[in-house]
Amino acid sequence: MNKIAEIFTSLDYGPAPEAADVALAWLAAHDNRFGHFINGTWTKPGKTFATENPASGKTLAQITDGTADDVDAAVKAARAAFKPWAALSGYQRGKYLYAIARLIQKHSRLFAVLETMDNGKPIRESRDVDIPLVARHFYHHAGWAQHLEREFPDHVPYGVCGQIIPWNFPLLMLAWKIAPALAAGNTVVLKPAEFTSLTALLFAEICEKAGLPKGVVNIVTGEGDTGAAIVNHPDIDKIAFTGSTEVGKIIRAATAGSGKGLSLELGGKSPYIVFDDADLDSAIEGLVDAIWFNQGQVCCAGSRLLVQESIEERFIAKLKKRMSSLRVGDPLDKAVDIGALVAQVQVERVRDLVKKGVAEGGQLYEPDIDLPKSGCFLRPALITHVSPANSVVAEEVFGPVLVAMSFRTPEEAVALANNTKYGLAATIWSENINLALDIAPKLKAGVVWINGTNQFDASVGFGGYKESGFGREGGKEGMASYLKPAWEKALKPFVAPVLKAPKAANPLDAASIDQTAKMYIGGKQARPDSGYSRPVHSPSGALVGEVGDGNRKDIRNAVEAARAALGWATTTAHTRAQILYFLAENLEYRAAEFAARIKAQTGEDGTAEVEQSVERLFAFAGWADKYDGAVHNPPSRTVAVAMVEAIGVMGILAPPSRPLLGSIALIAPALAMGNTVVLVPSERSPLSVTDLYQVIETSDVPSGVINIVTGNSASLAKTLAEHDGVDAIWFAGDAETSAMVEKASVGNLKQTWTTRGLYYDLADKQKFEGDYLLKRATQVKNVWIPYGA
Repeated sequence: MNKIAEIFTSLDYGPAPEAADVALAWLAAHDNRFGHFINGTWTKPGKTFATENPASGKTLAQITDGTADDVDAAVKAARAAFKPWAALSGYQRGKYLYAIARLIQKHSRLFAVLETMDNGKPIRESRDVDIPLVARHFYHHAGWAQHLEREFPDHVPYGVCGQIIPWNFPLLMLAWKIAPALAAGNTVVLKPAEFTSLTALLFAEICEKAGLPKGVVNIVTGEGDTGAAIVNHPDIDKIAFTGSTEVGKIIRAATAGSGKGLSLELGGKSPYIVFDDADLDSAIEGLVDAIWFNQGQVCCAGSRLLVQESIEERFIAKLKKRMSSLRVGDPLDKAVDIGALVAQVQVERVRDLVKKGVAEGGQLYEPDIDLPKSGCFLRPALITHVSPANSVVAEEVFGPVLVAMSFRTPEEAVALANNTKYGLAATIWSENINLALDIAPKLKAGVVWINGTNQFDASVGFGGYKESGFGREGGKEGMASYLKPAWEKALKPFVAPVLKAPKAANPLDAASIDQTAKMYIGGKQARPDSGYSRPVHSPSGALVGEVGDGNRKDIRNAVEAARAALGWATTTAHTRAQILYFLAENLEYRAAEFAARIKAQTGEDGTAEVEQSVERLFAFAGWADKYDGAVHNPPSRTVAVAMVEAIGVMGILAPPSRPLLGSIALIAPALAMGNTVVLVPSERSPLSVTDLYQVIETSDVPSGVINIVTGNSASLAKTLAEHDGVDAIWFAGDAETSAMVEKASVGNLKQTWTTRGLYYDLADKQKFEGDYLLKRATQVKNVWIPYGA
């Protein structure tokens, strides 16, 4: 039998190597040593470290380890370039982005080969997925640059953006960050991962060839200390980070109180749900892409297989057979499915986690596949017979390791899928589109793929919930993350009014007060756990009332009540609107009473404030069924539905001024969007909110949707920020407590909004009666739905 006939009989793949000579020549042209790209020029190499080809262990080049001085020089260059770059028209900036996209396409094969050599991923992934998406992002954002004024009126760029990217998608992550930043008018200091800096340095040459003005893009290479210097630099206005959750938490803590913009795209442990009516063969192929794409080194990898019990045995048998046909080897071979992991340290980490998972009861299956004799290679692995508590189920392995569990009902599938601290992505396989679209909104994930996986596009936002981070990259949401309202840059410090010291210090001197306002938790008035009360004084120092002194246990009870009421988010927007209208109507009936209470606490006529509060409730009742998502049209046979969803339980600490409006202006957008609230009213003047209890009770507000705890704002803010049952926290007050709130939120990476001691005039309808607070009370989930036969 001749060779061709043998191949058709065996269906074996022969070698199909991609030539590396052009990439090696590019490295040689730089003497295999690189400095930084700062202010449009290349610095001389300093102290260097080796970057190696993980498939062979051979050194590709020496990369400079950036110092704090290098970062400072790059920031200064970016700062000097910012004003002239931002002053260009969107059309002019778009032309530069377009030129960059064209040049990337022109040199796409060089980029692909260099990426594979430096990272270890198969060449067909670099060539067919990564590099085309890189060009797509620059094309897409060239269009955004020209249309920003129409779509984002009265918004301005942050300024200098510090960007830190990971090693799993070196060039693609660069494009996700640099393209929108430049389109918005920002300048950039970017640090690539120390393992994979080469394509970022090649991109710097593309910027030169495109004629990009000096200082607009600066590339500083280095290890962890270089990234820390970027995060901590006082003249950087926004940090964008993609990487591990652990490092993301460090960055959240480091930037607390700095006023820097922050977006974090972090780890994941994404569920891959297969129902019994799924096309099993398609689901198997999708699973191969979900977990063994890029050797499983993907933050959104479908690493948790959840398969319906009735098909579990058949599905696992098919999966094992498919695993045995996967090809592991030289990533420059176009016939290879699985390449090399990025470094030996990553190989050892994956092995250790697998050993731990097996020691905890998991059963390991690895196909009998020959591995190359050298290099950072692992076989694809499947671990079955695991429980949700097993380490390999709970922890992000970031390697070619799949864990499998079964479920019986759709409800159980959702419970297992959401049983994780992460919330980046999820996949659903079912031929029943009604079932798939019923499950998708219930999954706590920023991206959901139906009958497909690992679909990305510049027009569709990508990002996570919970400890997978916050902010989005791609789409309109990603564009918005590089802009801020122009008026925020003009905010002045808040100056609290000077109050006369109270006359009486003895708590028993309150004989004229015959009752103390209680807490409001779970739809009922509750006495404070502390057993203590706090006096409320007028500006003259006279005692006008008392409220309970809330503590940690009161917050715990309030959060539990709020979590029990999360069904509020599934109440129709129309119904939520009606309840807010009713709340406003009932407040208006008692306007004189509330105005008098405001005057007693502040000395000012409260009539206007009550009217503004009623109007604000009406405004957000009107928004409840109008703040919608969108349908994106990526260049594939899919639509991506951007669903605007509630965040969950929100802790809201009202400002010291405007005792009624300060609380209403913050809780109204949160409630309209379906969140439940734990509200701490003005510490100085809380009686206006304790008076709301009866209004709430007579307005059909479900129990637990609004919970009110009075007391010391700073103390209660800390408890709320540290509470893992709170999903977001807003604090309006001083700079010191704002910083504390942002730092204390690190535990579960809850979303934060703080005023940082600046004066936010919540009475300003133009600023605070629209999407400024609505977008902070929501998160966007993109659901990808295929169409066509």
